[in-house]
Amino acid sequence: MIAQVSVIVVSFNTREATLACLASIAASHDGVPLQIVLVDNGSTDGSADAVRAAHPDAVVVDAGGNLGFARGVELGVAHASGDAVLLLNPDTLVLPGSLQRLVDHAEAHPEYGVYGGRTLRPDGTLDPSSCWGAPTLWSLVCFATGLTTAFRGSRVFDPESLGRWQRDSVRTVPIVTGCLLLARRSDWDRIGGMDEAFFLYGEDAEFSMRARRLGYRPVIVPDAVIVHEVGGSSSSSGAKMCLVMAGKATLLRRVRRGPAAALGIVLLQAGAGLRALLERVTRAAEPSWSIVWRRRADWRTGYPEAEPRLLGGEAAEVRA
Repeated sequence: MIAQVSVIVVSFNTREATLACLASIAASHDGVPLQIVLVDNGSTDGSADAVRAAHPDAVVVDAGGNLGFARGVELGVAHASGDAVLLLNPDTLVLPGSLQRLVDHAEAHPEYGVYGGRTLRPDGTLDPSSCWGAPTLWSLVCFATGLTTAFRGSRVFDPESLGRWQRDSVRTVPIVTGCLLLARRSDWDRIGGMDEAFFLYGEDAEFSMRARRLGYRPVIVPDAVIVHEVGGSSSSSGAKMCLVMAGKATLLRRVRRGPAAALGIVLLQAGAGLRALLERVTRAAEPSWSIVWRRRADWRTGYPEAEPRLLGGEAAEVRA
């Protein structure tokens, strides 16, 4: 039985969004006891003090700097007392009853091990990023050739999107993302937690894939719903995409070996190059892929090598 859930929120200069997130948890919660653990990644906007004032029962952990997501989560888990861990992004709002439904499903179906939900954009439309398919040679070829963009949402040519499924039915998935992720503490420890080599992006994918190798079946619970301000955590799409690509490169190096990993990195670079070329041809107003292509030597090694290379200049403004 899950007697207490520790909600881990990792924030970086998101004071108002974080306060709104925690308020939504309090307003929506009427079931299993919760422990709120906020890990503040060196914010300069007074986030930690604001949370202490508004939520005196919360555990507020000052990380002392921007540790990124994986290390921030693990720091939060170290301060957690619950027998289940729930990861929640600071730029999310929890809809009434959602956390209880997620816990109820976990108690009724302990065999899944990792549980996610349904995410919506602020306008009420579906945000499909609560879960993804795992990268494969075919999905990487589709990315490299532009098919994922030309046929966005296609089960064949954009397979990591999981097709046009609206996340409105219970379904096992390859990857549950860290914006909303529940696991029993015992299962979390058995899986091994988040890989702290990652800085930002990809660590939740690696966690889910590692869980599947241990026999767990990550699952989406559609009645657990949050609103997610997608993309609101980055001041530069180019800087953000560099970190995303570093996460993808790290994931490939973690789950593939030798030539397979090397081929995957080549395909990632090819996809970035193609999109940069298209931006140049179309004279895109915000050439984010051109930045990714120009900085490919910085991200293609993956973390941890990519971290110091990408954390200068505008990339340092990307929030965990």
